[in-house]
Amino acid sequence: MSVIAAIATPNASGGIGVIRISGEGAIGVAESVFRAASGKKLGDLPGYSALYGHVYDGDERIDECVALVFRAPKSYTGEDVAELSCHGGLYVTQRVLRAVLAHGAVPAEAGEFTKRAFLNGKIDLAEAEAVMNIISAHGQQALNAAMNTLDGKLSEKVHAIASSLTHLSAAIAVWTDDPDEDVPEAHEENVRKGIEDALARLEELLRNFDSGRAVTQGVSAAICGHPNVGKSTLMNLLTGFDRSIVTDIAGTTRDVVEETVRIGDIVLRLADTAGIHDSDDPVESIGIDRSLQKIDSSELILAVFDSSQDLTQDDTLLLEKCRGKRAVAILNKTDLPPKLDPEIIRQSIPQLVSISAVTGEGIEELKSALSSVLGTAELDTSSGMLANERQYLCCQQAVSSLREALDGLTLGITLDAVNVSMDYAIQKLLELTGEKVRDAVVNEVFAEFCVGK
Repeated sequence: MSVIAAIATPNASGGIGVIRISGEGAIGVAESVFRAASGKKLGDLPGYSALYGHVYDGDERIDECVALVFRAPKSYTGEDVAELSCHGGLYVTQRVLRAVLAHGAVPAEAGEFTKRAFLNGKIDLAEAEAVMNIISAHGQQALNAAMNTLDGKLSEKVHAIASSLTHLSAAIAVWTDDPDEDVPEAHEENVRKGIEDALARLEELLRNFDSGRAVTQGVSAAICGHPNVGKSTLMNLLTGFDRSIVTDIAGTTRDVVEETVRIGDIVLRLADTAGIHDSDDPVESIGIDRSLQKIDSSELILAVFDSSQDLTQDDTLLLEKCRGKRAVAILNKTDLPPKLDPEIIRQSIPQLVSISAVTGEGIEELKSALSSVLGTAELDTSSGMLANERQYLCCQQAVSSLREALDGLTLGITLDAVNVSMDYAIQKLLELTGEKVRDAVVNEVFAEFCVGK
């Protein structure tokens, strides 16, 4: 593979800028632009060594530099790697990269360093995906989950399930080739038990996916309620700045206003919607229709009610729309005398909190309610968790195949036919970790990475 290079630090001014070079000949490329103050050569250094000096473009000195050398296979990519650390100015790092490219390196594609780590067996595909989750982590729980996946916790779980199914499948294959051979593992009851055990472990991974996604990727949430109930004030409280226009005039918000916010360890892609009510105003009606669509499409509803007013017809409509969905009822305006009976709300939305969006009273209770509804309160980030839709789909397809195998056993289908479904489940689990995965899937995964990683 060719020598690749890229700026590994953010595209912004900072204290340091790092140019990463990887591949056979990477150290030679770095040596072409770097001159050590001591006169030593990078090519003579062992791995995990560094030299101070300057980086040059021809005879022109660009900047001071610390050069680090990592020898294959004990490097991030499994190849020879050199890193040139200079001052973190945008122009400086671009000049250094240009000099490196002029001496034989080619620009790295998005995620190509991590892709090479995967191809060289340094990490599996699930662990590679955890790298970007670490970079994009919005809170401690998200970071813990990503770190544990990078440490192989998810892969260990998946490998254990795949291994038990492979052992069972092999026993069935032996029995199929010689039915007179007594293979205890291939007895129908043992096959059923083995499949049910694998199925239970995979279904647990699926159940925890939505809770895990709330802290790793975030969930779409909509703030809904009738006009002037305090939706925009709540939006501004949660975002920490005046994102939505707030006035005493009902119907100020006429469209959906969106912002990503972090509440504790939960990330919400939050939408402040137009007030739900009957309106003859054609523009306002469009906003109301969009609000109703947002309720249907959002993963979480923050249904806001005015605790100082009796329940309205619009409130009743909102309760009906929220029934059966993940929702938190928010009784706003606790700074005013109460009139609304909370028990009426709880019949449709069991999770209920009282707050004052103006004073911020009750915000901690809201955080707890969100954790409860989204299942993050009991989330164990130290265990293996599915991190994205690709992994979820692989797991889901494996589950479907195992259920198909159980149905086959119940219907009396021969074990060799049942084994076909088991083999497909094993295949999907190996695809999850990247042991048997198509090049197109691999390319798609790394296309989501940033350049330099």
